Parts: sequence; structure tokens; C-alpha cells
Amino acid sequence: MAKLPAPVPALVERFGPHAQRTPPGGWSARGAPDRLVKTHCCFCGQQCGIELAVKDERVVGFEPWEDFPFNQGKLCPKGVKRYMQDQHPDRLLSPLERVEGQGFRELGWDAALARTAGEIQRIQGKYGRDAFAVLTGASLTNEKAYLMGKFARVAVRTANIDYNGRLCMVSAGAASKKVFGVDRAANPWSDIPKAEAILVAGANVAECAPITTDYLWQARENGAKLIVLDPRLTPIARTVDLFIPVRPGGDIGVFNAMLHVMIERGWIDRRFLAEHTTGWEEVERTVRRYTPEEGGRIAGVPPSLIVKAAEIWGPARTSFLLHARGIEHHSKGVENCLAALNLVLATGRIGREGCGYAMITGQGNGQGAREQGQKCDQLPGARDVENPEHRRHVAGVWGVPEESIPHKGLSAVPLLEAIHDGRIKGLLLICFNPMVSLPDQRFIGEALEKLEHFTAIDFFLSETARYADVVLPGSLMEEDEGTTTNVEGRVIHHQRAVRPPAGAREDWRIICDLAARLGAGDKFAYDSPRAIFEELRAASRGGVADYSGITWEKIDRLKGVFWPCPAPDHPGTPRLYEGGRFGHPDGRAHLQPVEWRPAAEEPDEEYPIVLTTGRVVSQYLSGTQTRRIGGLVDQYPQPQCELHPRLAAKLGVASGDYVKVESRRGAVVVRALVTTTIRPDTVFVPYHWPLTRAANNLTVRAIDPVSNIPEFKICAVRLAKAAPPADELSRLAPEAGGVR
Repeated sequence: MAKLPAPVPALVERFGPHAQRTPPGGWSARGAPDRLVKTHCCFCGQQCGIELAVKDERVVGFEPWEDFPFNQGKLCPKGVKRYMQDQHPDRLLSPLERVEGQGFRELGWDAALARTAGEIQRIQGKYGRDAFAVLTGASLTNEKAYLMGKFARVAVRTANIDYNGRLCMVSAGAASKKVFGVDRAANPWSDIPKAEAILVAGANVAECAPITTDYLWQARENGAKLIVLDPRLTPIARTVDLFIPVRPGGDIGVFNAMLHVMIERGWIDRRFLAEHTTGWEEVERTVRRYTPEEGGRIAGVPPSLIVKAAEIWGPARTSFLLHARGIEHHSKGVENCLAALNLVLATGRIGREGCGYAMITGQGNGQGAREQGQKCDQLPGARDVENPEHRRHVAGVWGVPEESIPHKGLSAVPLLEAIHDGRIKGLLLICFNPMVSLPDQRFIGEALEKLEHFTAIDFFLSETARYADVVLPGSLMEEDEGTTTNVEGRVIHHQRAVRPPAGAREDWRIICDLAARLGAGDKFAYDSPRAIFEELRAASRGGVADYSGITWEKIDRLKGVFWPCPAPDHPGTPRLYEGGRFGHPDGRAHLQPVEWRPAAEEPDEEYPIVLTTGRVVSQYLSGTQTRRIGGLVDQYPQPQCELHPRLAAKLGVASGDYVKVESRRGAVVVRALVTTTIRPDTVFVPYHWPLTRAANNLTVRAIDPVSNIPEFKICAVRLAKAAPPADELSRLAPEAGGVR
């Protein structure tokens, strides 16, 4: 029988269960805290410093951590309210097991772990080792990310492990590895205010990385010129010198045409290119065809805007290029990033103060989590799982034969497709909510229903965990200790503020217990996250992402250490590529020519509008945490469809009306927000909500051939005015005019 999700009340879908609006007992009951704990925000890749206030072993508030160098006490709305989920009534406090037709019932820990381990062994015994898969998350600490990669390959011995960073940074990482040989932001954020020209491509900085906005404002106050490429006039775009409203999928047209103009005007550092790069001649031949007129046609913008962008970027003495998911979430995401890197290297402005490049990491440990071995193609230290020398080093640290380490497995989207077609029969999942975050939600739900066994580790019953056979209650960030690596490449220390509530356990303890039940207890005999980190240091030694010279004490003393840090007396490396030496064996950057190509699904007569998706300031990723915090829900309670007045007029739609947004895969009915800040041929729907509000009901399951990132940023849809959905009808107050 197909396994269906446990029932979800309409209120849960709209607001998240029991969205928390005040601290336990109310503000008047807070009183003076017992202690303040210096730690970091649990949300985005900026990983801002924060002091959590603890009273009676509960987190009851926060104070700014003003001397942490990245954010200097500043926090966004999510950071300010992050602690308010801690005592939430939805918190899982006991393992659960599914009873067909009845939902979930509580289960003891021994029985839950025994059932999970037994199902792993049964499935692998019947179908083979790779028939059981592990999916993990980029918001795990470095210690837990390392542990999950080792657990999959040593305890479960499956090739099929991947993580939800596959939805975030992998296009940027793949491009950086191709060009630089290193997957990391090239500069600390302190270099941004020193740049004369800054280009921000596909990054809604003010909402998705708000503290980065301050760095851009500092640069502007110092006289910098700012350029923004985006289909929407985002808050940061409203304050810049040049806004280019690029059509989704058209970024290569802008980048290549800018480079075309720069070559014509002589704004190229040919000496740097000759001494420090390869591949320039082919890049130059390619962009000769990309005139401003051709680039404008591809990007859907006036050629004059491209010329103006080149005039700002080309002659500047210092510059900084930032990009995020807007150019990465494409079936040509790697190529988009390569074209951006060509702009940086053509000027020679990298590897020195105020001259740099960075991808804006989205998830909490989006940088560190992809370095520790939980990607399907990677071992700790950002090593290659197919490289014999890399495999031998890690096998030696793990104390296993090299040949026992599985080779490359499936990445996240192909892995779900393998579940759907029956090649994978079992799944262990932690820190991942594919029933909100993966494209083509109907398909994903069908896949999860086909699993013979599914165990989820989480602290709330996420939309995905509702499909599980066993749910194991794990820990919040402040209930454990460990490190993460922020957007700059700075390794930081998350201090434990409180212990998990009775009935829940630290995630690493759960994994070690499972490993023991699978017969690998001797390889997972850790007594603390610190012990895991010490092994991580050894495993990373000599790798590209070398953490071997980093200790928790050093992190605390220096307020973070930038990798690579290959020795205890090494200060870390805030700025990569100083002196013009890059990460490839020849020491050169390898430029890559890029041709534009269409998206996997372009608009047509039947579906004439482009849909693009993204985040809003008060919500985070799949919303499992932020949709349970009342103050954040109040800021943006429901997804809205942003559309231009011209399109709205054609549809007879006004702001507040409902619209049906429909693709070839599904539909959502949401309120319209009519705004001039979006292109007339494009609509935007944020993706933080589940079920009938899920933007990923619409998106296409196309992936980049190199990074395997899904194409979230462009698919074809059609719109029509709609009646309110059924669960909204009862909420329309008579005094507001009832149902319109």
C-alpha cells in the first residue's frame, strides 16, 4: 500500500503549527539571563555572531555580539528571532513510527534504532548495498557533515549519499574548481568596501544576505559604483548606479557582451592573462561574436545598459564580483558562473586587497558542508572520490581498505529519480526537506511513497518526515557544539547553549548508535563533536580544503580561521590567490569560453510567462523553522505572485486578488502582488511554503550537466485570475467584503 503523508491541518499549511510569537512565559517572565553564550545564527551562510541568553536551561533571548568581525552585532529579522523556535510545542520529543492508516505513534529509542538498522541490512541484503541511500544537509556542522559522509561509506557502505547543497552552491563550486582549482570565495568580506566597482549578479542581497548589504553600502560611501543584474528590482537594486533587468537565463549575454566591449576599449590586463592564466585566446574569440546588440537580445535588455556596465567595470582600479542562486539555479548554471569569472580574470583584479570574487553562500554551512565528504563525488578535504591518492589518504584515516570506499554515487535529483523508478529502496534523511525544496513536487511525493523503508532525523515533523516510517528526534544548532564555515571561508565555532530536551538526542549520537548497530561501532567511537573535528583535521590534511592547522581554541582566539590552514602556527588564508598563483598544479587560472544556450523549458504559446523563484527576508529555505516563528510569519504569512502591471491588466488582476499559476507539472493558487519591480514577461513566487502553496509544484526537474543543480530560476507557466482556495474562504471576514 502506498504510504501517504500524515494529515496536515489547513492552519499548519498556512502558518506552520503553533507559530511561536513570544518567549516561553512571555517577556515579563524572562528576567535576567543566567548566562550569555557567544555563538552564531543557525540560518544563512553569513553565520552572523550572536549571544544567546539562557535562563533556567532555556534560550530566552539574545544580545548582539558586537566584536564578532563579520556582522559586528548586526542581525537580520531571522537572526533576531531565531531562538523563538526552541520551546516550540511541535518539537519532537520521542521517536515515532508510522502505523498505516493511523498516522504516527511513539516508539522507544532502542526499538527505533533497531528497526532502522534492521531495515538497512534487509534492503541491502536483498537488493545490494547501493539500494539504500543517505540524504543530508548543508546546514549541518562540519563535524556532522564529515560524520555523515563517513557513515554512508563505512557503516552503510553505499555510494548513494548526497546533500541539499546540491540545490545551492554546486554550480558556483564547480565553476571555481574549473577556473581556480579551489571552491571557495576568493576574498574576505572586508575587501568589498575597498572596491571601486562592484557587480552583483542574481543575488537579492537585502533579503537573502542582509548583512552583506552593509558592506555594499560601505563601498558606496567610499565612492564605489554598483551594478546589479536581476529580473526584479530588488531592494539593493533600487540604490545602485546601474540596474540591468536581465531576462531569467540571459546572464551570459550580459557577461560576454561586457567583455566584448572591454576588449574593444582596451580594458583588459593582457600581461596578467599571459603570466597567470590559460585559455584567454579562446575566450576572446568566443566573445567577439557577442556584441552589445547580441547580448541585449539574449538578455532582453537595451544594449546601452551593457555598454554602461562595461564602462563602470572595465577601467576601475579595484573591483568585486558577487553572485548567488540567480545565475546558479539553471541548467547552465556552471556556464553562467564561468562567464562571470571571465570578467574578473580579464581585468587581473583578483588576489589583492579590494579585488576579488565571491559566491554568496545560501545555507547555514553551505561552504563547509560541501568540503567534508557528504557529496556523492567528494571525500573530506574537498578530495575527489575517484582519485586513488585521495582515497588512500582518507582510507588510512578511517582505518579501512581503500577498495571498501564506494565510488561516486547519485546526486540528489537523480537519486530521487532512482527511488521513483525502484532502483533505490531505502532512505535515511537528515537536515533535508525535499517535499518543499525539490522541483516537481508531485514526482517527489510519488518517489517517497515507493520507498520500502524511510527513516528521517529532524527536530520538527517536516513535510518530508511525514512520509517516513521512523522519525528520530534530533537536535537544534544551539543544543550541540561544532564548527561551520561561513560565506567567506571563515571557520567558526558554535558553542552549546543548552542541551536537547528530554527525549531528543544530538544528531551525532544518533548516527554513531546506528553505526554500532550496523557493525561499525569501532569506527564511530567518538565521545564528543570535538573528537570528530580532530579526525576531520587529519582527513583534510593536504587537501584543497585543509583544516589540519585549525583547532577550536584557535577559532575562539582569532574569532574564526580561514582555510586553508595547513599547520598549527599558520594564520589561515583570508585572501586566496595573492601573488597570482591559483589552485591548479600549473599555478594558473584556467579560463573557459562560454556560449549561451536556452533553458530546458522556455515559454511558448501555451505557457507564455517565465516563472522564477527565490527567498523573502523573513523566511529561510523550506521554512521548517521560520514558519514556526510568529513574528516572521507575520512579516510574510503567505507566498505571493509578483507580476508587472502590464501583465496584471491583461489578466484583470489587482494586488490581493488570487491568481492560478500553472506549469506542465502542477499549479498553485496564491495572492497577486502587482509591482513595477519585475519584468513584464516574468513572475516571481517564493518557495518557502509546502503542499498546495509550494512553488516547486511548478518547477522543472532539469539539472545542470556538470553540477546537477536544478533549474529553479526558469520554467514556463500561464496565469489566470482565480477564486480563493477552499481553506481561505473561511478566513475572509465579512467586514472585508467577504468572497470577491
